[in-house]
Amino acid sequence: MKPFFKSSNFEIYNDNTFDVLDNFIKEKKKFNCIFADPPYFLSNDGITCVNGKMVKVNKGDWDKSKGIEQNFQYNYDWLNRCKNLLTDNGTIWVSGTFHIIYAVAFAAQKLEMKFLNNVVWEKPNPPPNLSCRYFTHSTETILWFGKNKKSKHLFNYDIMKEINGGKQMKDVWRMTAPKKGEKSFGKHPTQKPVALLDWIIKAASKKGDTILDPFSGSGTTGVASILNKRKFIGIEFDKKYCTLSKKRIQDAEKDIKSRLL
Repeated sequence: MKPFFKSSNFEIYNDNTFDVLDNFIKEKKKFNCIFADPPYFLSNDGITCVNGKMVKVNKGDWDKSKGIEQNFQYNYDWLNRCKNLLTDNGTIWVSGTFHIIYAVAFAAQKLEMKFLNNVVWEKPNPPPNLSCRYFTHSTETILWFGKNKKSKHLFNYDIMKEINGGKQMKDVWRMTAPKKGEKSFGKHPTQKPVALLDWIIKAASKKGDTILDPFSGSGTTGVASILNKRKFIGIEFDKKYCTLSKKRIQDAEKDIKSRLL
């Protein structure tokens, strides 16, 4: 299986996630760290607020719910493949809202993975709740799992403590949504901020490691990987986002080179 783009530091595959993961398993690839931001199945004709305007939450067919059982099976199947691709002491981070995160947690339990942390990403500037019938949605959850109960996972405690001003890092991370500059080449409807992936990669990997993202979208994980001197493999079904990822990651590489000069 040929990648959409390949360089010495990163690869992007424009294909079905399951097919690429199955191919990696056949090739006996292993990863110390995986980050996954799977579909939240939110495209149900609901509404939200963007730049002060009421808009539909629909993002595409890939984000439409197929029902509770099929949604769960989808999460179980990709997570099972990612578990197979982890090293014995490797870890996976999974981001999601309440719409899918509990299904992911249940899938991990059935797969007998090791629960490490429940990180809450708090957004200080969330869009208002237009219906005024619920609390404003201002958080997403990132679950951190080890491969199995015997795993001895890597945690760069001292690095995270230093980032947190000399105090132990808590499991609530407060940071804004992606800044304007992070969308200069284009944007993805579920794009994550580079700062979020920066902390995840710093916490659970070493320089030179290869980070896998099976739902890589606009390539934020790749950007953070390159900036932290890691390598990156991303999988994205939509070709336009593969092109966007390539541009963003190459720009990050230029940034690294300019710092060295």
